[in-house]
Amino acid sequence: MFSIRLGVPEMEALWAELSSKAKMGTLGKNEAKLYIKMGKAMGLLSNNPKHPALHSHEIEALSRRYGQKVWQSYLENKKSGAGRMYWVYGPEQNEITIIGLEPHPEDKKSSGYEKIRLSATGQKEA
Repeated sequence: MFSIRLGVPEMEALWAELSSKAKMGTLGKNEAKLYIKMGKAMGLLSNNPKHPALHSHEIEALSRRYGQKVWQSYLENKKSGAGRMYWVYGPEQNEITIIGLEPHPEDKKSSGYEKIRLSATGQKEA
């Protein structure tokens, strides 16, 4: 089992907003879909980051850019702009930090992953 952390500030803010709206019953249609998909993906990641439904795999271009292994998991598949969740192991043992949420980039183009911007892990610098 892994504990799920949220990258700062973007992912923390997004999840806090969605959770708050869900509790108040004010989620819009697209927000409700995203809330459900994110919740399901985080549950699967927590239990097994390599769960077949997630199709988790390292994105080498992002790993090189951010200096640590960055993984991509599916929120959805087989639709235009299908959502992808980006994450890293850590910062502590048995933790996964969600650092991004983006539509699938056009990775066949050389600059596909250059557009992806990821949150900080919240790990304190030494």
